Amino acid sequence: MIELTAKQAADAIRSGELDAAEYFEFYRQRAAKDPYNSYVWVADETPAEIDTSKPFAGVPIAIKDLFCTEGIPSQAGSKILEDYRPPYSATSVKKLTTEAGSTLLGKTNQDEFAMGSSTENSAYGPTLNPWDTTRVPGGSSGGSAAVVAGATAPWSIGTDTGGSIRQPAALTGIVGLKPTYGAISRYGMIAFASSLDQAGTFTRDVTDTAMLLSAMVGADPCDQTSLGLPEPVRLPTADSLKGIRLGVPEELSGEGIEEGVLKAFNETLELAKQLGATVETTHLPHAPHGLAAYYLIAPAECSSNLARYDGVRFGFRKQADTLLDMYNQTREAGFGAEVKRRIMLGTYALSSGYYDAYYGRAQKVRTLIAQDFKNAFGDFDFIVTPTAPGVAFELNSKTSDPLAMYLNDFCTVPMSLAGIPAISIPNGLSEGLPVGFQIAGPAFSENRILDAALALEKAIGFDGSKAYA
Repeated sequence: MIELTAKQAADAIRSGELDAAEYFEFYRQRAAKDPYNSYVWVADETPAEIDTSKPFAGVPIAIKDLFCTEGIPSQAGSKILEDYRPPYSATSVKKLTTEAGSTLLGKTNQDEFAMGSSTENSAYGPTLNPWDTTRVPGGSSGGSAAVVAGATAPWSIGTDTGGSIRQPAALTGIVGLKPTYGAISRYGMIAFASSLDQAGTFTRDVTDTAMLLSAMVGADPCDQTSLGLPEPVRLPTADSLKGIRLGVPEELSGEGIEEGVLKAFNETLELAKQLGATVETTHLPHAPHGLAAYYLIAPAECSSNLARYDGVRFGFRKQADTLLDMYNQTREAGFGAEVKRRIMLGTYALSSGYYDAYYGRAQKVRTLIAQDFKNAFGDFDFIVTPTAPGVAFELNSKTSDPLAMYLNDFCTVPMSLAGIPAISIPNGLSEGLPVGFQIAGPAFSENRILDAALALEKAIGFDGSKAYA
């Protein structure tokens, strides 16, 4: 059963070749014994009845702790939401479970409120990388990446604000997709930065990505920023890249990229040429400013979104003599260091006298980055880059240097600021650890991205079984 992709398992369950309850119980037991601290909650038992008429019936799904799940702890990796059990489920979760029939296996560990690149900022301890347990799995959706890489779930979902799906996917040797902003409803996702947050997928292969995405997309009256996609998500079928034009931005594929990562990237470009693609250099002149803009915009939005956590309505409360003391002491004890850092940075950037100089200017840079992509897509079908500048780094090696940690999002942040879709597929090893190849396309080009990713996936032939063998 461990060798089955989610699609293969779903097909086998529908045909009667595989028992749905047996399959779920197999993964439930693996999740309960998870050695990577990937889960913060695991289902107590296998459902007594599973409706096998639904497309994902019996196929377990692991959900990032950032998604609200009715009656089940939804803590966003933070002590301030410790044991919070929402009265409703996120729209994307309902689509996967109630409508598609997937069964909730567990909630996965994450950086607190999705703020981090290593899943070391969780109030529930760091998650370990299944390829090397002395290293991080990336973040902030590191738990969702580790459960797929370590085969304690067949697939999972996470969120991507500045690279929090693509970067951990690259560091754990799996496929991670951030769809177009608005393709999937954000209703029920605990907010970090509302203009950037987007739900997405972690899977073992590109076909599973398409399946999972197809069940999640759609406009939602509860989220006015949700648009869905203009056409249904279909299973990819391409086996060549004939006629495809790939642009390689010098700003995101040169200086700062580790030698082994760059070697694997260039080898993949040669494969793309063999598959019929045209590969040429292009420029995204404002992309190097992406990190600076992102780390003003995202903290500014988080300082607003996290103001609701005061100990009054839900989650953790520190008892105190006065209301103001209760606010202060609850936040002091409930928020971790990285969350406090970003709240303070964002509050400062929004304060009187500094708004135009910092937040306003960052938004202008964001517009320029989006325009750079628009110009590039006039000449190219896709923009391709390494997903992360390096391989998975050792635990605690960057926790004392926030700027070094932030650089892990260097290649992924520009796409998030532009709101465009991007996928990371594993494309080899460096130092015995997986690296990722990122394909970004214009808004709503998910089907074309999945086709290109599948063609490359077949040609690369990456074997991720080492992580769980």
